Formats: sequence, structure tokens, C-alpha cells
Amino acid sequence: MFEALSDKITGVLDKLKRKGALSESDIDAAMREVRLALLEADVNYKVVKRFVERLSAKALGADIMKSLTPGQQVVKLVREELIGVLGGQKVDLDLSQRPTLIMLVGLQGAGKTTLAGKLGLHLRQKKQRKPLLVAADVQRPAAIEQLKQLGASLELSVFSVEDGKTAPIKIVKRSLEQAQRGAHDVVIVDTAGRLQLDETLMDELVAMKEACSPSEVLFVADAMTGQEAVNIARAFHEKLALSGIVLTKMDGDARGGAALSMVEVTGLPIKFMSVGEKPNELEAYYPDRLAERILGMGDVLGLIEQAESLIDHEAAEALEHKIRKHKFTLQDFLDQMQQMRKLGPLGKLLEKMPGMNKVQIDEKELSRVEAIIRSMTRKERAQPGLLNASRKKRVAKGSGTQVSDVNRVLKRFKDAQKLMKQLGKMKGMPGALPR
Repeated sequence: MFEALSDKITGVLDKLKRKGALSESDIDAAMREVRLALLEADVNYKVVKRFVERLSAKALGADIMKSLTPGQQVVKLVREELIGVLGGQKVDLDLSQRPTLIMLVGLQGAGKTTLAGKLGLHLRQKKQRKPLLVAADVQRPAAIEQLKQLGASLELSVFSVEDGKTAPIKIVKRSLEQAQRGAHDVVIVDTAGRLQLDETLMDELVAMKEACSPSEVLFVADAMTGQEAVNIARAFHEKLALSGIVLTKMDGDARGGAALSMVEVTGLPIKFMSVGEKPNELEAYYPDRLAERILGMGDVLGLIEQAESLIDHEAAEALEHKIRKHKFTLQDFLDQMQQMRKLGPLGKLLEKMPGMNKVQIDEKELSRVEAIIRSMTRKERAQPGLLNASRKKRVAKGSGTQVSDVNRVLKRFKDAQKLMKQLGKMKGMPGALPR
């Protein structure tokens, strides 16, 4: 989402880093470019004004101007100011009550129902909680069925009342009783939305909050709607005294200004970001990590956490053993590709690696490689030397590719095999994943 903004800001900062000394005019020119980049990214103009004023004052300070590395010092200042605008520090959910009641509120289409499932999965995997999803949206057709299907696919319990008569407040109260019986320690309520702000909707949500005393009231904001999402969040906050915000559709192609404006305009912390359509693509919100990604510095800690939660540690240890014994095969090559792809599109992974945010990855080429290896027999994967001309033709036909493509994959494998042999010879080689 922040690709254009990241390119422009890093471009401005790269110019400053190339200069041995900075003049006041250099700083002024850079601040103009930063201001324009933020405005083009749809950041609230008042937020931009305050951001640039603070940054300019610090950048023109004597310590920066006299520094031996003034460009690097400005980069450090931009990082610090961005972190401040994005919220300063991570704010966790309040899970102290048992059961913890979490209300998800927002307009229709923001992604509340999908988020209920993602949040439930996150709390089960990361916090070892036992969530209960509650279908309290009785307005939108098929909302209840959508949540039930989502719950079934994620193995999460769902509470619903489908008589067409029970009011949402009663549904939530009954869900709390069900949570007690089923030993659920978190209750996540999917509430109704509207296409626009509506007094009837607000009155219903206010009454629900007063009757059920939730620990968290999270506003679900569609990041694709830009500044309008900020205005809507503020309106919800005035009525409901929200506890936080969740940004959805952060993987979209919008300019991203909503995320950069949300905290400063509303005064509310952002607690999560939905970064893709898959159930596991919900990330805790870290202002420092997001700022560093915008500045092209990556998010290595986020990448490690993602890997630890998704990659099979037993398979990783088995691979390490094979590398040590020089038994790395095409099957292992295929298995490792599949493990990496569990983490999501490789382009997204590279965004989290310092200096790699602009590298382009051809996902179709990876799919071709996978198809080629899958078209081989198990014996051929274990002994690639068996692949003579006729076998290569068969593999190419089976994978819908050319013999030249098969040869290219075999060359890549040999290169990987050589690298693995070198790794296997290293004493004290660490495990494939951090423990």
C-alpha cells in the first residue's frame, strides 16, 4: 500500500545522504518534497503540516547541520517523527476480563465479519485463548451464514440465533452465557453495519455497549477509503468511546494516507492490520516497524514471527539433517518452496527485508518451477541424473513447459545443491529457524 510513498520519501532521503554537508536550502527543498509526497498519499493536510513543521525545526538544529553525517541524521529524525505519527508504541488488546468481550463496529463492507475470524484465529494461536464468534449482524443478508462458514473453516465456535426475532443485544447476552458454559475466554461480536452513518445503527451499538460492557470496542476501517475512513472513525468514537482501530485491506493499492492520519486525528491506537485475504494475514500493529517499512528498512522481526508461526519446525530440522549429510534432493527443493509460499506472496516477504522492498518477484515463474518438479517421478526427484532427453520431454509435456525450462530448473537445483553442501560443511551450523 505504501509503495509510492516509500519510493518518494526514500528518494528524498537518498539525495540528502549523498551530500557531505547540508544547507538550509537543502533542508527546505527536502521538506517540500516530503510534504508533497505525504499529501499525494492522501495523508490529512493538518497531520502533514504538523509533521513537516516538527521535522523542519529539528533538521535545522545546530547538531544536525554540524554533524559529519547530516543526511543519516535526517533519516533518523524522519523515522522518529513517522513513528510518532503512527502512534508511538504498540498497544495490546485488554484481555484481563474473563470472558473478554470484543465488539467490532464499522460501516458495511469494511470487513468486520472476516476480521472476526482472523482475530479469533490470532488469539487462539498467539495468546492461547479459546474464542467464541458471535453473529450479531441480523441486518445484512447471509452475514450469519458467512460467519458460520468462516468459523467452521478455522475450527472456531460460532454463536448465532436465527429466528429473525431476537434483538442483537439479547444475542450478545446469550452468547456470554454460552461462553461461560463452553469455557470460552474471549467473545468476538460481529455487529451490523450500514452503507453510511446512521442514527439507528449508532443507537443500537450504544445500547449494546451499555448493556454488555465490552473490554474492547474496535472500529474496523477499510484503508482503501482514505480520508473518509478517518472521518467515520471520529464519528464512531464520539458516540461509542472506541478503544482502538483495526485497518483492513492494507494489501490494496490505495495510497495509505488513512493509516498515517488515523492515530493523530482520532487519538486512538491502531491495534491490528489486515494485510491479505488469508485467515493468517492479520498482523499486530507496531508503529516502529511500519515506519521502517515505509523508509525501506524492512521488518525483520515481523518476518521472523511470521516464519515461526507458519513453518514446520520438524521439517526444518529434517532438512538441516539432510544438508549435513549432503542428501538435499529435488523433493527437498520443492518442499522448501512450499514452506516459503506458506508465508504469503514473496513480494510481501521482500518488503520486510531491508533494502529488498523494490525487488520484483515473478510468482508465475515459481509456479512453473513447482509444476516441473511435480511432473517428475519420486525416483527422478531423488536422482536428477536419471533425467535423460526423453524423460525431460515427458516432464515438460506434463508441466505445460519447454525442455529448456526443465533444464533451467535442474541448473538452479544444482546451484542450490552446491550451496547446501557448503552450508553442511560449516561447523556449528544453526538450525533453519530461530528457536
